[in-house]
Amino acid sequence: MGIDQNILPATKDEAGIITTRLDDLVRWGRKNSLWPLPFGTACCAIEFMGVVSSKFDISRFGAELVRFSPRQSDMILIAGTINYKLAPVLKRIYDQIAEPKYVISMGACACSGGFYDNYATVQGIDQIIPVDVFIPGCPPRPEAVLDAIIKLQERIDKEPVTSRGRPRRHEVVEKMKDPL
Repeated sequence: MGIDQNILPATKDEAGIITTRLDDLVRWGRKNSLWPLPFGTACCAIEFMGVVSSKFDISRFGAELVRFSPRQSDMILIAGTINYKLAPVLKRIYDQIAEPKYVISMGACACSGGFYDNYATVQGIDQIIPVDVFIPGCPPRPEAVLDAIIKLQERIDKEPVTSRGRPRRHEVVEKMKDPL
């Protein structure tokens, strides 16, 4: 359901015409131009470096423009252990990302605390920020990161475009709070 399905053929002297809906065009642009912000604190960050290398080539999925500023990115990839002292920093960085924003939790430590079952380690970053895709493994393979990006792109392609600047995620949270 890409925009290229609606291209009308052109003759030699005419320009082609593309017809599509604005929602489809916006979703196509969002899913094919993810700008990740890597938040790496442990060995999973080394695996993310492998994903952006030429061997695995994350640029095939439109996510090659790695940004280290939350105001210039729309996807944060948490790779590694998060402790309670670092949790407010992660929350602040997440809040600075413009809507729509997406979160990928990479590795056992970010997803569930890993083998650090103690008082200082957050047992899953979904206690701090909402997570869109979890990547299991210690550390996960680069292919798993690419699979998570594909899953996130499929999710972006299915979600409705915001209406009047109100993000979809907040609507879902409100419905969960008030089921009626």
